[in-house]
Amino acid sequence: MSFKRVIAVALPMLAMLGAIGGLALAVHNRNNTISVLRQSLETQGVDPDRISVEPIQYDPVPVDHFYERAGHKILLSDDTFGQIWLPVLSDVPLSEHPLENMQMLPNGRMVSLDENGNLNALTGIDISAHNTVTDWAALKADGIDFVMLRAGYRSYGVGTGKLFKDDRFREYYRAAKDAGLLVGAYFFSQAVSEEEAVEEAILTAEMLEGCELDFPVAFDWELIFHDDEGARTDNVPVDTLTDCVLAYCQNLESFGYQTMVYQNKRTTLFKLDMPRLKDIPFWLAEYGDGPTYIYNYDMWQYSCKGTVAGIEGNVDLNLCFRDFSQEGAPNVSLPAPDLSAMTTAVAEETTADTPDTPDTPDPAAEEAPDPAAEPAADAPDAADAEPAPDAAAQPEP
Repeated sequence: MSFKRVIAVALPMLAMLGAIGGLALAVHNRNNTISVLRQSLETQGVDPDRISVEPIQYDPVPVDHFYERAGHKILLSDDTFGQIWLPVLSDVPLSEHPLENMQMLPNGRMVSLDENGNLNALTGIDISAHNTVTDWAALKADGIDFVMLRAGYRSYGVGTGKLFKDDRFREYYRAAKDAGLLVGAYFFSQAVSEEEAVEEAILTAEMLEGCELDFPVAFDWELIFHDDEGARTDNVPVDTLTDCVLAYCQNLESFGYQTMVYQNKRTTLFKLDMPRLKDIPFWLAEYGDGPTYIYNYDMWQYSCKGTVAGIEGNVDLNLCFRDFSQEGAPNVSLPAPDLSAMTTAVAEETTADTPDTPDTPDPAAEEAPDPAAEPAADAPDAADAEPAPDAAAQPEP
């Protein structure tokens, strides 16, 4: 038998003997450890044979809101993988708005209270040319403190990407100011590069020329899922999208305006490099009875089916936790409201027409107009399209 053949036969046998020896040593060590433990217990007067080990009591992590801070994980529901998780970023501030501070009134309005029972958020709406306002004074009297107006948008279909101005922005700006409302703005973006984001910032600045805003201008970039032919933003990389946000905000700030980022929870977690954006005020879009977004936010869009006096049809409702009209944008602090009086009044007014609980947002009912049907209205926005719900089985706008 040749030397090579001897080696080929011997090596596997040596490996097997090594494994058997290692296993025997492990068993020996384990037996020695158990023996030492038994002797120690007997020394203490304990009969080791009468010791029983109780099974560890494990309480499943509640995922009603699909996240858990204590374990430094963000838990989400996915239609393919079931429960999925993301690590919590250590350098992005956590939410300062406890869920227990939120209360939904029977009219579908949300309020937020601090530990002393005072209101700590302003109530507002966001609208575009698709919304018809018939009475601004009635809107103001119905408890609306601020309004975010669409300044313009970029179309989303493949091969388009044209820029449009909102043709009712100036009209709505003047009317809102005359009614005593605080006014901010937003731009619906479909930018796929820094250059396009800068174009959008310049167009926004043109639309805002001569306007005195109280609230920031929000960069509203959204994924489009209801376009069967595909959207131009379908495959924008994370770094590119983050660069677009910074390019828009930094360029608009050079014109003297405050800026803000508008985004839904899942797109924020999956598509934005949040450590690079943590110093920009954030407007969260997440529908429900309390935000489950783990990081901090300054404004919260909680419904697309609000009803407000003086405006036709449904409208987006928001809470803002900072008063951007004041220098330094301090936290909102308003005298404690009489919620029982508000609830009673609302119940008397709406018993005949309003269900006991707010409607569940229906993504299919909130889709934007078909881009092929009307080129001037082919971009959905915060006033027309529902932001991405947290359940992956539901489509994002």
